[in-house]
Amino acid sequence: MNLSEFYNAKLEYSPEAIYEDIELAKNVQTVLIGFQLLEPPADGKFGPISTAALLEFQKLMGLDDPSTGEPGFMGPKTAKLLIETKADDPRLKPKVDIDGLNNSLASRIIKYMKQKNYVIALKPKEYNIVYVEGMNPDGKLNADEPDHFNDVRIVIEFDQGQPKIIGIWEATTEPGKYYTVNPMNPKGAARIEFGQYKAWQVGTHGNAEPHEALVQKGEVTVCRDLNQDMVRTGDKRDTGYFGINQHYGYDYPRTSIKKASAGCLVGRTREGHKDFMAIIKQDQRYQKNKDYLFYTTIIPGDDLEQKFPSS
Repeated sequence: MNLSEFYNAKLEYSPEAIYEDIELAKNVQTVLIGFQLLEPPADGKFGPISTAALLEFQKLMGLDDPSTGEPGFMGPKTAKLLIETKADDPRLKPKVDIDGLNNSLASRIIKYMKQKNYVIALKPKEYNIVYVEGMNPDGKLNADEPDHFNDVRIVIEFDQGQPKIIGIWEATTEPGKYYTVNPMNPKGAARIEFGQYKAWQVGTHGNAEPHEALVQKGEVTVCRDLNQDMVRTGDKRDTGYFGINQHYGYDYPRTSIKKASAGCLVGRTREGHKDFMAIIKQDQRYQKNKDYLFYTTIIPGDDLEQKFPSS
């Protein structure tokens, strides 16, 4: 049933009962996504994260009082407000105020993401994972030479309405020369397409030196470098599951990716990667659901600088 049918029937459902009704679960999730209390997609799986978003809505609407509200379950009062509340209702948490952001690297990245209509995590202890291609850890662009660790891996968190970088490390978003010339796929080496993907889960990467990483569990799009020129221009796009993991680069020198990447998103050092994983595992969404699928955004540094200059 949908929300209107639920409200008209004057029912009361626990989160577990909502989970059993996929249509209702999707309807509630869609509304909560519109309020920016839940990230997309509305998949009908009403688990701990969706439940937390519903409880937050109830708290914002004053429905968390046991004597007058519906704490811990959804009844007619909650359904009515889900149906009637507008996205600009002042009781809801403020959205990203682009005009209120400064010109820091974190702010420029968030402005870029907003312009692209990417999902932005706004709550405390919810992290935005971003890779900027052709950028140094000091925020300056570089020549983006092939087979170099010349990109950055960044984690951004919002604090009192302002985005803050809480971690930045040398990285590569591209395969090295070895796997470009010796591709693992006959279509050519994989170079991830710029964009945003909800595709990674905490897991283990590697056989010879297994380590904790973010492993690909959702589809991504890659550019197949069949002509081995180490650029995306003219490459065919390929969407699917290719083992594009986020792992470490074995402390290889900045000037040589070697065999560290066949297309993965790789932080150069072991220690930096461990710090990255420690931060990511503090994310409240992961804490609620150990199978949580993380979004990651890959941005071209020159396009970021063109659209939102550093000075």
